[in-house]
Amino acid sequence: MKTNLKWLNEYLTPGLDLSEQAVLDLAQQIELTAVEVEEVGQAAAKQDGLVVVRVDEVKDHQDSDHLHITQVFDGKEHIQIVTGAPNVAEGQLVILATVGSHIIDRQTGKLVKISKAKLRGEVSYGMLSALQEIGLPDAVCPQPIEDGIYVFADDADVKPGDDALEVLGLKDPMIDTDLTPNRADLLSMRGMAYEMAAMTGQSVQEVVDKGAKAAAFLADDQVSLAIKDGQLASGVAMSVVNGVTVAPSDLATQRRLWTSGIKAQNNVLDAMHYWLLATGQPLAAFDLDRLADKALTIRLAEEGEVLGQGNGEEVIALRAGQDVVLVAGKQVIALAGIAQDPEFAVTDETKNVLLVAGQYNPSMIRQAARRHALRSESSFRLERGIDLTNTKTALASAANAVAKAASGQLAAGQAEAGFVEDETVTISMPVARFNQVLGTTLTDEEVMALLEKLGLTVDLKADQLTATIPGRRTDLRIPADLVEEVGRLYGYDKLPTALIDGQSTAGDLTARQKKIRASRKLMQALGFDQAISYALMTPEKSTAFNIGQNHPVLALDYPMSSDRTTARQNLISGLIDDVAYNVARSVKDIALYEQGRVFLNDNAGKQPVEEEHLAAVLVGSIAESTWQAGVSAREADFFALKGRVERYLENIGVQNVTFKAEKGHDNMHPGQTADIYSGDIYLGYLGQVHPEFVAKQKLPTIFAFELNLEEILLVAKGDNTYQPISRYPQITRDLAILVDDDLSNQDVLDLIQKTSGKYLKDVTFFDLYTGKGTPEGKKSLAYQLTYQDQNDTLVEEKVTKDFSKVTEALATQFGAEIR
Repeated sequence: MKTNLKWLNEYLTPGLDLSEQAVLDLAQQIELTAVEVEEVGQAAAKQDGLVVVRVDEVKDHQDSDHLHITQVFDGKEHIQIVTGAPNVAEGQLVILATVGSHIIDRQTGKLVKISKAKLRGEVSYGMLSALQEIGLPDAVCPQPIEDGIYVFADDADVKPGDDALEVLGLKDPMIDTDLTPNRADLLSMRGMAYEMAAMTGQSVQEVVDKGAKAAAFLADDQVSLAIKDGQLASGVAMSVVNGVTVAPSDLATQRRLWTSGIKAQNNVLDAMHYWLLATGQPLAAFDLDRLADKALTIRLAEEGEVLGQGNGEEVIALRAGQDVVLVAGKQVIALAGIAQDPEFAVTDETKNVLLVAGQYNPSMIRQAARRHALRSESSFRLERGIDLTNTKTALASAANAVAKAASGQLAAGQAEAGFVEDETVTISMPVARFNQVLGTTLTDEEVMALLEKLGLTVDLKADQLTATIPGRRTDLRIPADLVEEVGRLYGYDKLPTALIDGQSTAGDLTARQKKIRASRKLMQALGFDQAISYALMTPEKSTAFNIGQNHPVLALDYPMSSDRTTARQNLISGLIDDVAYNVARSVKDIALYEQGRVFLNDNAGKQPVEEEHLAAVLVGSIAESTWQAGVSAREADFFALKGRVERYLENIGVQNVTFKAEKGHDNMHPGQTADIYSGDIYLGYLGQVHPEFVAKQKLPTIFAFELNLEEILLVAKGDNTYQPISRYPQITRDLAILVDDDLSNQDVLDLIQKTSGKYLKDVTFFDLYTGKGTPEGKKSLAYQLTYQDQNDTLVEEKVTKDFSKVTEALATQFGAEIR
């Protein structure tokens, strides 16, 4: 919320000190007491040297068909200016950037200095400027820069020599605050005035507009209003202004609008926007004569209804039964609080104006604004909650302002519907509770005084405090809210500090937490860098690399963007995005891991199940080439990744790990993908991402794995501990077998482990041969079996006995030929 402090002073007595240092001190006080401050300063930033001048002479440049040579008067002397402005004319009051002045460059946003220039042989001592050229953004300027320079209206209270920035309001001190959703009261000058008064000890003077010329007809005689369902709106009021003359609004109104970020349009709409900013009450204006039916209704949209956008073709398709609309007979004239049909807007031809102020259902407004991707100053306030006690008063001020600004007559009364008398909100609590929570020693009188500073009515009887809450403070509803108000006004920095009294307990990590931390350390020891990816992604990515079966997509009702709509069910998709990010920046060798949660929507409409997963990717070289002979770069491959997975599982405490070739992973290479098991428990998978998948994204070969960390934490029950090296020698036996070509290495390893005795220490697969001399459909596998006894010298007889059991089992079960 951009707050113009000069405007704010109209609400405060005696008023804020607006010196530069005082404004900085006020901003610091706001941050310590209320909300965060985004920016402090002036709209003009560091511009200077801009003055109001009168154009006394205009001649066409003899060597150019679009340049003009002008003589302008700055109150002291005449200055020659060469300009290309198409709208320059004698007698105008305009803005001159003098030689040596500084303005903001529209393209770069940087401060630039104006110098004397020669244009087609004629010297120009400065530049006539549009508002865009002195720092105002296009979005708030009343005319496009293509129309030429800014010209002050004839009735503007300016004269040659005036500081242009001053008269345009661009030197008014501003504070831009970043409001939390609960502080809807600070979205208006009125609400901000009460907040500043509480912090600085000022008193608030409510500002209203009145004194408009009365019309011959009552508002009720010209229009009627009904609310179809009280749930849609708690109250809507309408005023009518007859005989208006639509024209540009005065400079005083325009400058307050554009410094608040709103574009000036005409005297009717500008007055409405002015009082929107002043009171926080959303307002709308319609051309009354364009409404075929003067009986208006607030209801839900019906099937097939649309809101026109004024060009006869573009429309907003309304959601039947969900969107709150304002209709005149059968004409949908507005999506309540959000947008209106330009067909019924106020134009230069408008003579009679219908003004509407509503209190619409905040939840429905919020949902509709998101559904249609339409946000307005009105919807921003309505969805946060407005002062329900001030709607008709705000409308009365706005209607008076419109009537006076547009030389119209205000119809007496208001047509209204709703406005059922709500019970006054009160909060009661023991006054001693404030000191108990805050740790202070405030007296009862001090507590009451702090609350009264906020404009609350406070009563104290028998140690029980009762506060009556004004309608503007929609955030105060429970005793804790009052405690917070007292705490922040007293000063958080003044609250006493104390050590916790009581016996302390040494903290420790749970077994689960220890394993998770150990998991990260192991991955880093294996050469992976940690990545943290978005938990939200597109529906396609969210299920592209799932472990096991796919689950129903978990989509957000209100996503923050089109590519962050769905909760992830795997981590690999996010890591591939990270790979793409690195590859785009010429990073070729990538080893990333992520440990995080996935969200599985299998809980019958309840909260999704969250699972902790671990995933990693390998890309490029895993060993660099060096100048030493024989040392060359080694590219990542399936076995490099498999080795790292094996080492991780071994060190985390998972036993009986096996790998089984599977083809059920659509986005993985069918010949280089394996599922990972511990016994019969499925842990995850590893392999090469499908070449077609990476080719579509123009990425290099990617090897990846993903593990269900929940299952790993269950099976890794013990911790790996140091085992002393045996003093006794090892005995090795080599085993070569001829087996069927479709028999997997894992099946052979499983059988060796199963049938060998207790002395088998390790099995190493060291050769695969299918070349010359190997029968068709067969392959030769070679293993080295290592035996050792931890407690005694192992004799040959025991090794031979165990080795024989292995060879017999291989021959019996697999028909292996021992070679």
